[in-house]
Amino acid sequence: MIKFCYHPEPNPAKIALFLEEAGLDYEVMPVDCSKGDQHSPEFRAINPNGKVPAIVDTDGPGGREARVFDSNAILLYLAEKSGKFLGAAENRPELLSWLLFIASGLGPYSSQSVHFQFAAPDGLDYAVNRYRREAERHYQVLDDHLEGRRYIVGDDYTIVDMSAWGWLERASRVRKGEDDPLSPCPNLKRLFDIVDARPAAVCARAVGKYHPFKRENDGEIKRALLPSNNPS
Repeated sequence: MIKFCYHPEPNPAKIALFLEEAGLDYEVMPVDCSKGDQHSPEFRAINPNGKVPAIVDTDGPGGREARVFDSNAILLYLAEKSGKFLGAAENRPELLSWLLFIASGLGPYSSQSVHFQFAAPDGLDYAVNRYRREAERHYQVLDDHLEGRRYIVGDDYTIVDMSAWGWLERASRVRKGEDDPLSPCPNLKRLFDIVDARPAAVCARAVGKYHPFKRENDGEIKRALLPSNNPS
């Protein structure tokens, strides 16, 4: 059984997609980050970094319970555990390279682009420009790579495509004000549409739907999501 610590954000969405695609038995454990659940001792025992997603595999290596945190580490762990969506063995160097490209580039820059355009105080034009342009540059790197390709690695749908999908789903926020935010990158848009049309993507979007996650944008959310900015 996979116990899946979830909040409706791009990185947990990747894991929801994999779990649905692979047909693994899992239980959703809501972590309401807007209320600060990620800072509780119980959750910090699973992920000391206090971020979702994280999983607890009750049947980990050697039959022992195992915790895994960081979305791309979870994708790799679950793919190796299930033997699914890893692609061809000869493409493993490419898979690792692109997975970490998303982990260290596309994901973080997209996240910061959203933050500085939607949550940060006005007047931080340099930061807005820096993070949005870097996110767009990562889009272009992937778009160029996808020329003549259906998927990111080899001929197979893999965890790399799932990882990209999680953040591309938020392109309208990464590229604030754009009606068709992926239009400058037609190959990337095509990849997103291919993944997003899969039945598992529909199921992944419904994960946690019936949990009453906090939605009000108030001081509690700011303290919960940005504790270093709001220590009190």
